Amino acid sequence: MTGHETREQVQGFLHPKLNHQGQSPHVAEQMARQLKGENAAVRELLLALSVGFVLPGPLPADLQRKIDGGEVESVDALVERAESAGLLSPDGSVVGPAQHALLNAAPTTRVHSLQRELVTLYVEDRQPLGDFARELARGGLADPRVASELEHAGDKALEHDPALAAQLYDEALLAGADEMATAARRAQAAVADGDLDTATRMIDTLLVCPDPPDVRRGVDVASAVWAQRGMLDRSADAYTWLGAPRLGPSAPLAAVAAIGCGNRSGAESLFPANAPPASPTLLAVALAQTGKGILESLAKDPQQALPLLIHASDMLNATGAAIPLPDTPAALAGLIALHSGEPHLAETVCRSAAAAGQGGNAAKPRLFLLQAWSAMQQDKLEDARLAINEASKANHWPLVPRDEFLRAALEVGLARRNGEIAELVMAWERAREAMLHTSVDLYSLLPWGELMITAARLRETRRVAHYLDEALQLLGRLDNPPLWAVPFHWAAVQAALLGESPSDLAPHATALARAAQHSHLAAVLAAAGKAWVSVLAGRALPADAEAAARGLGRVGMPWEGARLAGHAAAHAAERKDMVRLLSCARDLHPQGSSAGNGASGVPESRSAPAADAASGTQPDDSGLSEREKEVARLVLEGKTYREIGEAIYISPRTAEHHIARMRRRLGAENRSDLLARLRMALGPEDPPQE
Repeated sequence: MTGHETREQVQGFLHPKLNHQGQSPHVAEQMARQLKGENAAVRELLLALSVGFVLPGPLPADLQRKIDGGEVESVDALVERAESAGLLSPDGSVVGPAQHALLNAAPTTRVHSLQRELVTLYVEDRQPLGDFARELARGGLADPRVASELEHAGDKALEHDPALAAQLYDEALLAGADEMATAARRAQAAVADGDLDTATRMIDTLLVCPDPPDVRRGVDVASAVWAQRGMLDRSADAYTWLGAPRLGPSAPLAAVAAIGCGNRSGAESLFPANAPPASPTLLAVALAQTGKGILESLAKDPQQALPLLIHASDMLNATGAAIPLPDTPAALAGLIALHSGEPHLAETVCRSAAAAGQGGNAAKPRLFLLQAWSAMQQDKLEDARLAINEASKANHWPLVPRDEFLRAALEVGLARRNGEIAELVMAWERAREAMLHTSVDLYSLLPWGELMITAARLRETRRVAHYLDEALQLLGRLDNPPLWAVPFHWAAVQAALLGESPSDLAPHATALARAAQHSHLAAVLAAAGKAWVSVLAGRALPADAEAAARGLGRVGMPWEGARLAGHAAAHAAERKDMVRLLSCARDLHPQGSSAGNGASGVPESRSAPAADAASGTQPDDSGLSEREKEVARLVLEGKTYREIGEAIYISPRTAEHHIARMRRRLGAENRSDLLARLRMALGPEDPPQE
């Protein structure tokens, strides 16, 4: 402290409210003047401490030389002067305003020189820079040692916290890291976080280099990006470009991509079925199991495919690694479980993987959407909607084209099952747009099958015909593996039934019958298809129809089973058979109507009369059947169509149908007239329930 300034004056600089003028002066400017009044050695010490040097400990060489040579006071004396002036805290740190003023006033070259000297001390003592490296990089210090430490930190975070890794790599670039050398890792961090566009720009820049560094990782990222964009054939092309000699641990991923676009021989050349893991690590074994599981799924008897992929998913969950993949083992396991008639298992596997963060943020939406598909197939429509909502908010980026297409197909499937034609048409229009942004591959056959059925329902088959031809060609290139082909043939059978096209039905029915020799699911679906044909032809045996419907329920298709039973009831010749089949339909689909539900996909007029006959009695003296009396009581209670449906286990549309028929039968001209006539019809002995 100079002889002209008191401690109270300095405190006034540090605490403006203590200034005797009662006003807040510009603290930084006053502090700069105060520091200028101190001797050069005190300022030099304070600048070193502001940069990161600590007491007690080594000081900058220039200052230490002056102290050792007696040119300036001892360290203790300098510290005492700084503390007396209120510039240094008792813990040895420079007070905030003083530090800010010092760093602003000092030349940048001087600050960076001190920082490099400090980095040298860390290196010589073999101490990690830690977060200090991040501060140095953000402060503009270019130093290869700082860049190297930030790169190393990014590498450690890459597989478990890709968002942090991306920040560290960006800071490494600020510190002077090589842009091309880090491109593949930066792209991996971006794609794991769901930022496809950023990852694409980085990889495109890298892969056009004559000899790109870290090229295998770069191709892994490129393959994952293409797959998420719904262009799996481009994923396979990326690995073909890389070549088998350079694949290394990525060989199983190349097999997944190749098989997905129908190239079995290419997959086997890149990753033979008996290929050992690239190393004994958990991650390498998980990838090898994934490749083997997909190859096994093409067998005539693919029983080992699902266990292999579930094991791979469990191992990848345990590693916690978010690595670039054409598809996660959990998603592949879920698809195979769905294709095998085990939707509950698919839901469980995908839920566990999502909770473990398998594949990073980018994979979460797909895992949630597959959970939604599993729930939809099990006739748990509300659960399906909840899972779709989770998928939409699982990532801070928009859904990638592959996931957007899957979501659009789910919306179509839910609308078809709800039986609301307006909702179905709207969902179909959205799906038509989504399908323009993706292509057909083996792992998207379920949504394509759903769209095929809906196209037939809406008389829009021409919109999807060429996609379906591509799907059949793809299956043909793979020798029509039963596991993947059977559900697609079943969808084609349903589409042909809706379109009343026997010529379209025959080849798919034949394919199901042929596959029934090796596949239990195919046998069930073949029986169901045969029962449908018999029902629509008016020659079905009730026992056969019921057996086929309950078989569908046992393979995870209760809604499809209820549809079959309901239609069989509508065509049954005897009342006892109608009641039996309606009871079966209600067992399989308790929240829907039995046969009169518009969700069946067949016009109401076909099924409603039989439903009336089977669901209760014919009208009595009141003019109402027992079922209509149930509906009437609920109408008089003020219930909506949906509330009526929930109360007596029919669909809202069936409730509407009952009310319209009662209005016609009772001759009511409007709603108030209907309510009055319903009260008269029910009479005082049968009032509405309170």
